[in-house]
Amino acid sequence: MNILIVKLSAIGDVIHTLPALNAIRMHYPNAHITWAVEEAASPLLEGHPALDRILISRRKRWIRGLRGPSRRRHIRAMRDFIKALRDTQYDLVFDFQQLLKSGVLVGLSRARRKIGYDRGMAHMEHSYLFLNERMRPVKMDNHALLRSLMLLEAVGIPSDEIVYRVPIQNRDREAVDALLSDHGLGDAGLLIPINPMTKWATKLWSGRKFADLADRLIRQHSARVIFTGGPEDREALQHIMADMAEDAVNLAGKTSLRMLAALYEKSDFLVSTDTGPMHLAAAVGKPVVAIFGPTAPWRTGPFGEGHQVIRAGMECSPCLKRQCPTMECMELVTVEDVLEGVRKVIAAKRQRPPKF
Repeated sequence: MNILIVKLSAIGDVIHTLPALNAIRMHYPNAHITWAVEEAASPLLEGHPALDRILISRRKRWIRGLRGPSRRRHIRAMRDFIKALRDTQYDLVFDFQQLLKSGVLVGLSRARRKIGYDRGMAHMEHSYLFLNERMRPVKMDNHALLRSLMLLEAVGIPSDEIVYRVPIQNRDREAVDALLSDHGLGDAGLLIPINPMTKWATKLWSGRKFADLADRLIRQHSARVIFTGGPEDREALQHIMADMAEDAVNLAGKTSLRMLAALYEKSDFLVSTDTGPMHLAAAVGKPVVAIFGPTAPWRTGPFGEGHQVIRAGMECSPCLKRQCPTMECMELVTVEDVLEGVRKVIAAKRQRPPKF
């Protein structure tokens, strides 16, 4: 049996679909499973033990290239991707994205059974038009991870447990150890990464508050504080660190996605806004202190037990808006609110029995 999973982006969404991948593998142990994904999230799938093949869509790069002098090369790359998509007769294809861009790939795949949710769910962009098996829609207030598993259960594929199996390799862990050593971070004290940046302006928390929070983590808990993010976040994180009295380390742009997973795996817990790295920490089994404003943590919060979600509790939240004139739902969250979440995570960590 040949099975195709379509979940193109983003990092958090791909992480939320890993348990569905493992459920499919458990149900069809001898199947050949392919996953179509965009390149930004593809490192999370490379080497995954439940996958046989990855098809990487470079859609954003191709679109940019069509406007330039190398458009013929990008057109050829698009054709090669479609050819690779169609070189296998798939018995099952699952559209876990439910967007137009995923629906088009489902249609191009020529699979025998094209499975996804029927119309009636928010942000679907008519993806159901490309399906020949449309499952009854479920409530959006179910967590995104569970919605993927509910789609599988609708076609008879059980999901008895939540398993991610993020493919961290020893070389990723060794690279993280070397990076920490280069920055003089030994083994004494809590290791606490902070991930402040996000693509939505409405999800951002005050940089000065992050600086104050980091200082207090260092003073009150003897923490080793690391700021994480992409290369584009490095300057913003430097501004945050400039407001600090204590020393911290800026690792933005210095880790691959799998190294970031290895770093979170090694850490005690993560403090983060609502963004992809938050889900990555949860997927490697680490608690998250997550600051939420315009989005709904019951839909897209860190999945599982042991996390602390910090919200101002405003009536207008969640609004799911990318723009807001006041951003009060984030502004009203105080440093003390976040520190209280930190204290709860540390207390729970101390109460857990030791592993032998």
